[in-house]
Amino acid sequence: MVVVERSELPAEHLVSPVNSHNEWDPLEEIIVGRLDGATIPSSHPVVSCNLPRWAARWQGLASGIKYPRKLIEPAREELDQFIALLRSLGVTVTRPDAVDHRKRFGTPDWSSRGFCNTCPRDSMLVIGDEIIETPMAWPCRYFETHSYRPILKDYFRRGARWTAAPKPQLTDALFEPDFRTPEDGEPMRYILTEFEPVFDAADFVRAGRDLFVLRSNVTNCMGIDWLRRHLGPEYRIHEIESRCRTPMHIDTTFLVLAPGKALVNPEYIDVDRLPDLLNSWDILIAPEPDRIEERLLRLTSMCGRWLSMNILMVDEKRVIAERHHTDMLRALEGWGFEPIPCDLLHYAPFGGSFHCATLDVRRRGTLESYFP
Repeated sequence: MVVVERSELPAEHLVSPVNSHNEWDPLEEIIVGRLDGATIPSSHPVVSCNLPRWAARWQGLASGIKYPRKLIEPAREELDQFIALLRSLGVTVTRPDAVDHRKRFGTPDWSSRGFCNTCPRDSMLVIGDEIIETPMAWPCRYFETHSYRPILKDYFRRGARWTAAPKPQLTDALFEPDFRTPEDGEPMRYILTEFEPVFDAADFVRAGRDLFVLRSNVTNCMGIDWLRRHLGPEYRIHEIESRCRTPMHIDTTFLVLAPGKALVNPEYIDVDRLPDLLNSWDILIAPEPDRIEERLLRLTSMCGRWLSMNILMVDEKRVIAERHHTDMLRALEGWGFEPIPCDLLHYAPFGGSFHCATLDVRRRGTLESYFP
């Protein structure tokens, strides 16, 4: 990418290229992940706890190996088509550097190989004109934002605010020893302790001055508190209660699509237990996922079966959704949206779909409050 030289304008005269306050203002610029060098994540309890037992055993044996071409090639073809669609809609698309994720790295306490940089939604959180690098709990993702550093430095030179949350130690003290996924009917428990703040940005969705968060196996209470204090009284953070036994990332559980409209997963969400401020909103119940998705996800096992919810708003009306998820496309249309079908089904082994694969950097809009 082109590196912009240091601006001679005073900081107060710079216009930040970063400006995104919610999930639905008109989309102008976006970061899209990259498949090059994608490597099966290194074995660790925080990785395997979200997988079925048979998949966790397979992942442990294959960790550190590049994903096979038969998975990479169809995903890359779909990703290229998705990028072409975004550009045809007038959206500027930026990409991270290619990385060899097989290289080993470490701290004084542990070592690991990498994973991939397919999901910028996880490692960076955009709040207004600020990009925050998040303190992720997976050791194999410790240096993931380094592939985005040329982009981040360019944005900073042009006027954006650039912050990094405290880098976690990720020692054994962060993880519950002998953790076991709770069965239905058992009290909820998480693999993370409160040893230090950790969170993935994908456990948050934004609605102006209000953010919604999912406590999960990659986001602990201390991480939520860190962001709450960092943002200060100008913002409110509300926790969404999930019934999922292996929670990880809010964007297949709860999404805000437009002012007054939220999409929920009926398997994970009890609508009677949503935060009270949503009482005046339309709560849209996601349809059951199509079988074609379920078959693929059983084979790849990186994502849950509700990936049909992983959609990307272009503006308040237009929404990019998976072409094969016909029930979701029909539901979106029935709710008054204009769905744009696109293929990204083969991206699932690498962490998600349209929402996960992107980070909306600039949307045309201002900071507002959508709740009393």
